[in-house]
Amino acid sequence: MARIVRSSGAALAASAVERVLAIDPALRKTGWAVVESSGGELRALAWGVIHNKPALLPSGCLVAIHAGLNEVIQQHAPTVCAIESTIFVQSFKTAIVLGTARGACLLAAAEHGLPIYEYAPREIKQAAVGRGAAQKEQVAFMIRAQLRLRETPEADAADALAAAITHFQNSAAARVTEREKRRV
Repeated sequence: MARIVRSSGAALAASAVERVLAIDPALRKTGWAVVESSGGELRALAWGVIHNKPALLPSGCLVAIHAGLNEVIQQHAPTVCAIESTIFVQSFKTAIVLGTARGACLLAAAEHGLPIYEYAPREIKQAAVGRGAAQKEQVAFMIRAQLRLRETPEADAADALAAAITHFQNSAAARVTEREKRRV
């Protein structure tokens, strides 16, 4: 069975502010984060990684990802979902595996009626680090600084936190129309 690792925060009461569930999908390590904007400041409420053991069949991983994200959604009541789009890989098998993991994530968000927006990996790294080709360690370090976290999040959780930052950057009034094109 999957293990959900939590790093911070308790759920807050529902409010009128936008609260983003951000996801970095993968079959073995799906990063997730819940971030909200209050008074123009971003605050990471919770983040973690859904770990699936290598012995778990891919179908079991998909069930665990879906169940883990359902738990996060129920606990933190996000109002929108931001997810990393599929990366272009040379292996069709890898693309299919990533696509199925992403599908489990999309299903969990869609079942709860969350509007879903996708962002390219390079765009997420650009928002977090200022460079689209940044390494995972650089993203984690910058996320810790930007969100004033007490600890550096695990790499996959940091990528999810970066996806949330990307979403908030793209939700400026001047970009609302463009953002709607990203809606899944």
